[in-house]
Formats: sequence, structure tokens, C-alpha cells
Amino acid sequence: MADLQFGPKGWTPERLGSLKGKTYLITGANAGTGFQASRILLSKGAKVVMLNRSAEKSRAAVAELKQEFGAEAEVSFVQMDLSVLDSVRNAAAEVLKTVSHIDALICNAAIAQVPTQQRTVDGFESQLGTNHYGHFVLCGMLFDRIEDANGRIVVVASLGYKLGLRTIQFDDMNWDNNYSANPAYSQSKLAQMMFAYELQDKIKAAGKNVQVYVCHPGSSATSLISTSGGLLTRAVWWLMSKSPMVQTAEQGAFPEIMCATQEGLEQLAFYGPTGRMEMVGPVGQGTLEPYAYDKITIEKLWVRSEQETGFTWQI
Repeated sequence: MADLQFGPKGWTPERLGSLKGKTYLITGANAGTGFQASRILLSKGAKVVMLNRSAEKSRAAVAELKQEFGAEAEVSFVQMDLSVLDSVRNAAAEVLKTVSHIDALICNAAIAQVPTQQRTVDGFESQLGTNHYGHFVLCGMLFDRIEDANGRIVVVASLGYKLGLRTIQFDDMNWDNNYSANPAYSQSKLAQMMFAYELQDKIKAAGKNVQVYVCHPGSSATSLISTSGGLLTRAVWWLMSKSPMVQTAEQGAFPEIMCATQEGLEQLAFYGPTGRMEMVGPVGQGTLEPYAYDKITIEKLWVRSEQETGFTWQI
């Protein structure tokens, strides 16, 4: 499909003009695809605000980017731990005080394949709590600021959404009875997608001016698995990363940059590589399974997410 939409090479950053005057927020931006997305945006003159857990790694990332793009490059960070809702609330409050304009919020951060069941400080299964609930609250708190700019929310999901139950395990969302790393990760990414598609419906019904897009990086050489996966998963991934089935972190950043900047995209869609198994290759519109936007499930998940996080969206 990419060859029809953006030519045989798919979408690439060569399509970008100047982004001077634009401001992009990126979660998990001090490594991997988030860092590469920051690089690409800064290279076009944009302002980038990173939302990262580690202040130390963030300072190093900012220094590296200023070394590459000059001391005047507009890149900064706000410390935020997505797995801690108080940290998310504090970071969002800091952003609202210091960032007057948000053209896009890119929900890029994630943890994956956590080998044994872990709970966040708020009591959630760690992958669901970090990947879904943290972003759910962050997007809600920043929504009005994004709407003021007719901006966008970009949810970075994963092909892994296809590998689990293909629905939400509402009777045991923390996997107390049957925890397994991959199905729990899959559910967290499916939950992020369902949040995005329900948000699209709510925005349309309310007549608001925010576009919401969902994408995935394909199979990209980032530190995601090596930082949170188990030993066997890490070993398999290390072998895979030496094969043509894995592309660079920079290529993995193309879908989220496209969704943050490109005009004329469909919202009820799933963007990413369109080559072999949609893991690598030219970036464009991929396959979206209908269960990811099943209306009964996405409405139920929204209500449950508000209850669990104690955050009520004003939309």
C-alpha cells in the first residue's frame, strides 16, 4: 500500500519541509526510536521536549543533540516516570507551565516482555500501567493544549497487539491468574490502540480539533527488549537484530514522525513498515485488525481506564 501512497520507497523524512515554530513532545526520547525521532525533528528546525524517566540519560541525550545540531537547538526534557501516575501528573503540570504550544504529543515510550509479573506503585501490571495508563493520563491532561494548536496525538503501538488474546481480559487486567510476558505486553499495546480509536470517536462527537494516529516501528534495533525482556527473549532478539528482518532505530522512527507531520492520513488506520510481514520496508498504511477498534470493547476499556487511574477526561 505504501507504494501507492508515497511511492516505492514509502514515507521518508525527505518529505519534510521546515518545522520551525513547531513543538513536539516525545515520551521515552533519550534512546531508540524516540531519540531518532528527536534527531529528525530537530534537523528540520522543530522544538523538541522529551519526557523521560532518567534525568541522567536525558541530560546526556540533550548534550549529544546540541553537539550535533548546535547549542541553539531547542531541545529540553521534563522528568517523568510513566509507570507512576503522580509522576505523570507532575510532568504534565510542568509542561502546561513551560510549553505554550504542542503540535504533537508522540506516545513513544514503552516497556516490553517483562519476564515475571511486576506491579507499578499504583498497583497495575507493569506493562499495562506504563504503556497504557500512564499515556492515558498524560494525553488527557495535555489535550486542551494540543487542541489549542489543532495538534495531534500519535500512539506508538506494536505488531505485538496481534499476539495475545485479541481483546482485553477485563476480569483480570493485572494477570494475577495467568501471567505470561508476551500476552500481557500484547494486551498493553492493544489497550493503547483501543484508547486511540475511542479517542478519535470522542473527538469527532465533541467537534474538537485534534487528530489521533496509531503507528508502530516494525522490527527495529532499539534497546526495548534488552532493557526489560528476559534472558531468552534478549538472546533471540540479539540474533534477530543481526538479520535482514530488523531495521535501524532511525527507520523505526519514520512512522511516528510521519504521523506527527504528514497531511492527508486516515485516522482509523495503522501505519508502519509495509514490507515483509509488515516488520520492515517502506513506511505507509498497514493492516489493521477490526478487533482493535471493536466499539463495545473500546468503550468499556475507556470507562475502566478512567476508574483505574482516577482521571476523568473532559471531552
